[in-house]
Amino acid sequence: MNHLAMLTDYFPPEVRLVASPNQDVVYGGGLVALDQSPVVIQVPDFGDRFWVYQAVDSRTDGFAQLGKMYGTQPGFYLLVGPNWSGEIPKGITRVFRSTTNTGNIVPRVFMDDTPKDRAAVQEVLKGIVMYPAAQFDGTMKSVDWKSLKHVPQNDAGEAETQWVTPDNFLDLLPAALADAPPLPGEEARYAQVLSVLDAVKSNPELRKAAVDEARKADTELIAPLFQFRNFGLELRHHWTTTTNTAAFGVDYFTRTAVAKSNIFVNAPNETKYFYQDLDEAGSRLNGANRYSLTFAKGQTPPVHGFWSITLYNDKHFFVANDIKRYSVGTKNKDLKLNEDGTLTIYVQTDPPSDPTHRANWLPAPKEGEFSLYIRAYWPKAATTSGQWNPPAVVPAK
Repeated sequence: MNHLAMLTDYFPPEVRLVASPNQDVVYGGGLVALDQSPVVIQVPDFGDRFWVYQAVDSRTDGFAQLGKMYGTQPGFYLLVGPNWSGEIPKGITRVFRSTTNTGNIVPRVFMDDTPKDRAAVQEVLKGIVMYPAAQFDGTMKSVDWKSLKHVPQNDAGEAETQWVTPDNFLDLLPAALADAPPLPGEEARYAQVLSVLDAVKSNPELRKAAVDEARKADTELIAPLFQFRNFGLELRHHWTTTTNTAAFGVDYFTRTAVAKSNIFVNAPNETKYFYQDLDEAGSRLNGANRYSLTFAKGQTPPVHGFWSITLYNDKHFFVANDIKRYSVGTKNKDLKLNEDGTLTIYVQTDPPSDPTHRANWLPAPKEGEFSLYIRAYWPKAATTSGQWNPPAVVPAK
């Protein structure tokens, strides 16, 4: 707790830690226990490279603004809990206060899909470090993340690791509620939930009934929210989006849907997300078919940072393919424009026969349903306001 670790390359395709990872950035991650200690997080000099540190409380609402879009300067930043009242150490640039004592820190650093940039990013990654405030001495610490021990992964299956199950939900909920005090207006709701938890604690029959209902809710209410088309705002061509990511507040529906389908999303001014399960005709995307989507000239996602389009299988993970390509976008330096300046992405199982088309190929599974997912990092106003919309996903004739 109160430390983080960084990867040194894209998120490995086989990992099942959380659904809908991306291969646009080098990720890091760490858990904070701010009731144990405030923590210092370092910001090295990223130069012109895009970066953002996501800091969320236990509701996955953001509580810190650290990133290129904020003009954050290199230095030391202090993360504190809701009740902290200590003295700010000399040399701290800014303090950010979480609404809960427990939280997640997820740094993201852009990296081109080239050997040259893979090598170039390594030095700056060493300066991304987090540690308890007692270890702060005003000097920039450095960690060679490449030296971390690699632990063989157990067979994680095809789906996301299930951290909470209906059977242990009742046991974990009291601690979760204690860590996240009620928001204004939630006091009565908390009292109702806590009274139920108290009742089932001493009554085996009630507990059995409550667990049974939790199982039903997980299957009937929560599982459908894994499908992108079942939540968010509807846009043209069957795309959907969300507008309050990392600021869910009491929007329990959207927070649940995002947590189920693609947890740890950035705030909209940091990253704007667009989801797609369907083709232009409203049919489910499937590897048995070939598709294309064409961005009009100059109409790739308007961003100050960069953009990508990722393909996920029906479990929201990467699809193994021979060229090891799971997304395309700004990071790909070999994308080919059409003669009229438009950009067509080809989504299909087999490589296109035309070499120009092959440069823009996003491999799909040989069979089964899949989804497409656009990320616009540091979006421009046209992207966040709804002025810009993604193009239709057109099935090949």
